[in-house]
Amino acid sequence: MCEALQNKYQLCDEIGRGRFGTIFRCFDHISNEFYACKLIHKHLLTDPTDRACLHNEPKYMTLLSPHPNILQIFDFFETDDILSIVLHLCQPLTLFDRIIDRPLPETQAASIIKQLLEALAHCHRHGIAHRDIKPDNILFDSSDNLKLADFGSAEWFGDGRSMSGVVGTPYYVAPEVLLGREYDEKVDVWSSGVIMYIMLAGIPPFYGESPAEIFEAVARANLRFPSRVFRSVSPAAKDLLRKMICRDASRRLSAEQALSKLSVMCTVGHPWILSGGETTDLT
Repeated sequence: MCEALQNKYQLCDEIGRGRFGTIFRCFDHISNEFYACKLIHKHLLTDPTDRACLHNEPKYMTLLSPHPNILQIFDFFETDDILSIVLHLCQPLTLFDRIIDRPLPETQAASIIKQLLEALAHCHRHGIAHRDIKPDNILFDSSDNLKLADFGSAEWFGDGRSMSGVVGTPYYVAPEVLLGREYDEKVDVWSSGVIMYIMLAGIPPFYGESPAEIFEAVARANLRFPSRVFRSVSPAAKDLLRKMICRDASRRLSAEQALSKLSVMCTVGHPWILSGGETTDLT
């Protein structure tokens, strides 16, 4: 354990666990505040790609902080064995926990997707793609504000640099990633569209019994809206889904375009986002 970490923070109970480490609640005696401390065990990082990504999380989170919809980093410490990252303490339940049992009303889904796109627009303006957008990486603070977390797979695409490599999670990964092509930051928009679909329908848009079958369905990208689950979903919401879960990345909306940010391609936001999920006439 890092002595500098122990001198500043008191580690308390375990609140989470992942492939490479453990998350603890910790207490700062100076600020009299609780935080989350993520301990990444280096000996578990046997893959060279994982080792290369080791410092991405604190580096990119420091660059992106503060932002109201991105999990804030406060400190990080490193020894030969462990990388420790001190983060804002959020509620224990993720977006995955909120949507696992039932679909969400459109107004609630619109609020969540708007905050997620705000976070992504901020990332993309700084030349950073998250590359692992999924409900498990979406947290909420004590005021129920969305916080995008886990930047371990993030990548720099600034200065026109393209990205490559298969990263992400089967249900949410964009087809261009699976097909081994170079890709851009719009892979995050695809993943966000999949999350929006699941929030409204309670099922994923592309399904399979195994990761291979899921990847095959994603690569085909045959987006459908079954009437039995989309009967009460507005045309505006389905229109936005088509523009986010678009197989042709050149035609896919950017986060900025969906949010009505000033850009050369789009100067008005998508009506479903602007209306807070209220039914909107697109005619």
